[in-house]
Amino acid sequence: MPGPTNRQRLRGSCSSSRVFATELSCPRVPCVTRFAEETGALVGGPARWPEGRRSAARENTWPRQRHVAILDRVFLTISTAAAAGHPASDLGYLLHKHPDRIQEFAVSAGTAHVFYPEAGEDRCTAALLLETDPAALARGRGRQEAAAHVTDRPYVASSLLAVALGQVFRSAMRGECAARPALAATELPLRIEVPALSARGGAAAAHRLFTPLGWRVTAEPVPLDPQFPAWGDASCVRLVLAGTTLLSHALRQLYVLLPVLDDGKHYWITEEEVDKLLRAGEGWLASHPEQRFIAGRYLAHRTAFTRRALQRLELARLAESDDTAPEELDNAVADDGSSDGGDGSAPQAPGGEAVPLAERRRKAVLAVLRECRAARVADLGCGSGQLLAELLKDPGFTDVLGMDVSVRALRAAERRLGTGRMPERQRARLTLVQGSLMYTDARLAAYDAAVLSEVIEHVDPPRLPALEHAVFAAARPRVVVVTTPNAEYNARYPGLPAGAMRHEDHRFEWPRKRFRAWAGAVAAAHGYTVAFRPVGDEDPELGPPTQLALFTRTTDGTREGRAA
Repeated sequence: MPGPTNRQRLRGSCSSSRVFATELSCPRVPCVTRFAEETGALVGGPARWPEGRRSAARENTWPRQRHVAILDRVFLTISTAAAAGHPASDLGYLLHKHPDRIQEFAVSAGTAHVFYPEAGEDRCTAALLLETDPAALARGRGRQEAAAHVTDRPYVASSLLAVALGQVFRSAMRGECAARPALAATELPLRIEVPALSARGGAAAAHRLFTPLGWRVTAEPVPLDPQFPAWGDASCVRLVLAGTTLLSHALRQLYVLLPVLDDGKHYWITEEEVDKLLRAGEGWLASHPEQRFIAGRYLAHRTAFTRRALQRLELARLAESDDTAPEELDNAVADDGSSDGGDGSAPQAPGGEAVPLAERRRKAVLAVLRECRAARVADLGCGSGQLLAELLKDPGFTDVLGMDVSVRALRAAERRLGTGRMPERQRARLTLVQGSLMYTDARLAAYDAAVLSEVIEHVDPPRLPALEHAVFAAARPRVVVVTTPNAEYNARYPGLPAGAMRHEDHRFEWPRKRFRAWAGAVAAAHGYTVAFRPVGDEDPELGPPTQLALFTRTTDGTREGRAA
């Protein structure tokens, strides 16, 4: 038996749509009625072919005129039942589409029709019918001319339907309903059906994406041709989702996951797609176990865009865990990309210094790391990467990690370090990751040294124990270097009011005695010794502008530390 031709393979993509057309036959919508009449498909039974074409159908041919008339429509239905005192027909208010009207919308892929096959008090179904323009798709950019003539894009749900969904139901996706505001915040029992959905990975991929969101998923493979089962299944599924959720959430999930399942988009991907993904993923994507898989496919496997999206998702997750706004966490660098130096906003001391304090601080940290013969160094709270740049200049530091909670800081570090044009050998020494020191992180294990340069003063005092545990108990590097402003020295800044701090984001600034007491307690609790060193010109009365603590893990691994 000969194998299927390319056009016959496409029949598998449209077979479910042909059956679905009969279910949605509606005399008010000519295109739907014509579609159902021409296919003559019977749900659960054999196909009925129009007279004059029966023999051609039996011979497994597909007349060209018939192909053009039938294979250019994609369906999606959303159904609900009466619940919580609301009639099912209230679905029309949420979708901003009246059940008694048939509405037509021009969309980028062709023409979208919205109509209601049923709209009663107990049950209501809204249907989105997308009539694509195959000729326009063939002329579209980014598709090779030969491939354009054999494609399933007009016949299956993919990014074409997702874009139409976003354009036609834009207000519903945003959760806006001026007529019934309370209704938009009400979870409804929903049933969503897509009869022909392109799914790379098949039914398993559909379960992988939708089940974690609370949907009851039915994903049935569509055969290439029911008359020739030996040909196997097409690369699409009939998808049915059932569950109780907000309609806006359901629409936004479909908007993202339809093209993810298809693993392809019909338009060029730009950085704006990252913002689209995060807007549509608000409230569910940050906690989805497959967020990396979703971001990668949605952004067409563009590595830079995917990394950026994942960083922003991690920031949102951390902000939610900390019960704070993401903007408050993403403030490690100024708008111009410069790092907070801890004292960068403070006036200069009388007489000035030939070398800026920030540079002196970096030199002091580097000297300590070389003295301790640390090869693998983690800069925790790396900001825009000044210390990372110095570490990479020294080949003695063979493995350098920069971690910050701020996405803006990591982007600034990438720009400063020139990661895109960095030699391969040097790039292999560098790792930039997003993370918070409020949580233990397995990525910090096995480093010789950890640096917290001007970091602890940005942490609320009640949360310092969490940082101490993450660094000294969980990561437990051989050496930890901590620098922080000396509050006593603030009196030497004439432009700094009494009692004020050097930076608006500082939660505290400690005098030498308080810092030494904290460091000694941490060392004793976690099995480290600690020594103190001045950074900057030391005032005989007030001490240095910056104080440095060098923690060294005891060789016997005991939990008894001592201050030196």
